[in-house]
Amino acid sequence: MTDAPGFEHRVEPLRASHHRAGFHSGVAELDRYFHQQAGQDAKRKVAAPLVLVDRNGSILGYYTLSAYGIGVGELPEAVAKKLPRYPLLPATLLGRLAIGSSHRGQHLGRFLLMDALNRSLKNASEIASVAVGVEALDEAARAFYLHHEFRPLRDQPDKLFVAMATIEKLFKAK
Repeated sequence: MTDAPGFEHRVEPLRASHHRAGFHSGVAELDRYFHQQAGQDAKRKVAAPLVLVDRNGSILGYYTLSAYGIGVGELPEAVAKKLPRYPLLPATLLGRLAIGSSHRGQHLGRFLLMDALNRSLKNASEIASVAVGVEALDEAARAFYLHHEFRPLRDQPDKLFVAMATIEKLFKAK
């Protein structure tokens, strides 16, 4: 599949055959997770790691998705008042997102984010989810998510979310 001019790549579930040791994002926490924990999380159904690979199967980046819950009281009042007052609302967690350090500047982070949001939207019709949540590891990650319409949870500026209704509008506009 070609998703960008002159660049062939695809997003697929992490498999044992993927060469994870060659992937380095430059962020120790993200690399350690990917090298040591991602496969176990997939086997145990704790997270669904997906990898971006080129035509040779080299890993360019990855992200994880899993089920999540957001307390209605954590949401901004303007959002919470439109939702039922359940103590915990179903959501999707974008747990990790990383691009290989040698592939920065190619908009692959945005590509992976859009893929994750699109998958989350498609799955929300079968497994309810009112939003996609993330926890930014640093200020650069926080700025990235804020740029893509995520909003901080109340009293937790590094935990952000984007409402499924916003994601739906994003993909209907394309």
